[in-house]
Amino acid sequence: MVSSWPEPVERVSNFLRQMGVEAARAVGCKLGQIVKSLVFDCDGRWVVALVPGDRRADSAKIARAAGAGTAKIASPAEVERATGFVAGAVAPFPLPGVDRVFVDRGLLSHKRVWVGAGSSRHMAMLSPGDLVRLSRAHAMDVVEAAT
Repeated sequence: MVSSWPEPVERVSNFLRQMGVEAARAVGCKLGQIVKSLVFDCDGRWVVALVPGDRRADSAKIARAAGAGTAKIASPAEVERATGFVAGAVAPFPLPGVDRVFVDRGLLSHKRVWVGAGSSRHMAMLSPGDLVRLSRAHAMDVVEAAT
């Protein structure tokens, strides 16, 4: 478990939390129904982790699942290069430059989830089944242990 994030990672994390809270209020759902699409550099391969808005991704779990030594959160420039979307507006699909997509199993328990739709002001609602199918995601536990 990571107790301290580098400043750029914390800045991105704070931004995502803020956007998730605002998005949840705007669409009238729980924060855990908002899907954060987080981009990681896994030994030179881009991996996206789809994480509930009220949880934090566990980079060690993501690295193991990707068969990589490390999983490092991508910088905003890397996010855009890897996905074609700006940081904070990453949709879970289409992602032609991404090697693998992992979805946290916790998202699968909801009837509906909300995903980024390509801008910080647009979201789309869909079923978790459609999220998995359209993103070609592998379901697993990608979040840090609850504290």
